[in-house]
Amino acid sequence: MTAKITLHDVALAAGVSTATVDRVLNSRLPVREGTTLKVIAAAEKLGYHAVGLMRARLKERVPVRHLGFCLQKHNDHFYQTLAAALQQAAAQNQPEPCIAHIAFMDALEPSAIAEQLLALGSQVDALAVVAVDHPHVTAAVETLHGQGVPCFALLSDISAPHRAGYIGLDNRQRGRTAAWAVSRLSRQLRGDVGEVAVFVGSHRYLGHELAEISFRSYLRENAPGFKVLDTLVNLEEPQLAYEATLELLARYPTLAGLHLTGGGGTGVIRALREEAAGRQLVVVCNELNATTRAALIDGVIDLVIHTPVDRLAQTAVAQMLAATLPGAVYTGPQQRLLAMALFTPENMD
Repeated sequence: MTAKITLHDVALAAGVSTATVDRVLNSRLPVREGTTLKVIAAAEKLGYHAVGLMRARLKERVPVRHLGFCLQKHNDHFYQTLAAALQQAAAQNQPEPCIAHIAFMDALEPSAIAEQLLALGSQVDALAVVAVDHPHVTAAVETLHGQGVPCFALLSDISAPHRAGYIGLDNRQRGRTAAWAVSRLSRQLRGDVGEVAVFVGSHRYLGHELAEISFRSYLRENAPGFKVLDTLVNLEEPQLAYEATLELLARYPTLAGLHLTGGGGTGVIRALREEAAGRQLVVVCNELNATTRAALIDGVIDLVIHTPVDRLAQTAVAQMLAATLPGAVYTGPQQRLLAMALFTPENMD
């Protein structure tokens, strides 16, 4: 007598969990279409008695695309705002229904990021990530590409050969804009003299590196009287940024300008409030939030370069859905560069 084929047998043949097979059979929760087809193929090969029902349920189902987003630092206001915008953009997308799945990464070691990418990538149709550029991350993106899951870089590009694309600001333009502001405003205050400092979160963020290079390039070409100091790394940690800014202010009494290319702004602003009163110092930070808004109004900083979060979310959802359409062909990484928003003390609401 032939043994009865079970859900467990189908799960083993398909390389998924028994719970996933049950969801495909009973439509209990959404399952990625590629996974569903893999389960049905395994069931058919084994001669599972309910394969006909699985196929019928697949035809009845309204296709729902599942989009995964690996963001950073759960408690960071910027990433909370971005997560909300991504979920809203997915929920409001028409005509293709889609769901945004958000994973926050507080452990930012490349190996941990790679693990998160592979874990979330197994559950979604397309993936977007904010990540450092590292071989571990590249390997995860290449693995997912091989599995048919397109991966996009958000905010900072990565060098994985088969990434689907990059969505964010033009970081070369961002660095040059910051340098333009520092040089023009500093000259009005004190002339073409003094030291200028630049913070990056990490040189592993290609966006930070490109912004820093462009910042230096602009000043070298257009304001050679300024001395750009060795780059400071704050790992986007406010406390590290605070301590480094205090040391910077103490060491360079003629400091003319400061540009923060990444996070850690609350620490920089805290140090400036404590020790920079009365100094003729031009400061450019990133992202408008409650802290940078107050610092602009109070004259602690001079310019905020802001990412249009809603537009970023809408563009990301549109690009990810386009990459998952039937018949979509990978033609290499695509760039979608967004126009930056600039905020000064004079255009605060």
